[in-house]
Amino acid sequence: MPSIGNIFGRKVKDDPARRRVRDWAVAILGDEPVPTFTISEIDCGDPTCPGLETIILVMREGEATQAAKIRKPLAEISETDLREALQYL
Repeated sequence: MPSIGNIFGRKVKDDPARRRVRDWAVAILGDEPVPTFTISEIDCGDPTCPGLETIILVMREGEATQAAKIRKPLAEISETDLREALQYL
């Protein structure tokens, strides 16, 4: 089963927003087998950022890890935001 975590390897409590974004990512990427995802919220150091941003790492066996960044907190991400962020992965 694909994991949900963060880039620092700490166990992250599963929450509805994280689960929703992960489920959308699976549907958007439509890959078999389903990739492993790491979904993390971090404080953005860029003054143009609104504060928290979400980083999604997509890991497929035998391939380099790919990353997508959405400049919104996890709870504010829409399916459209995610589609735009993942369109080239």
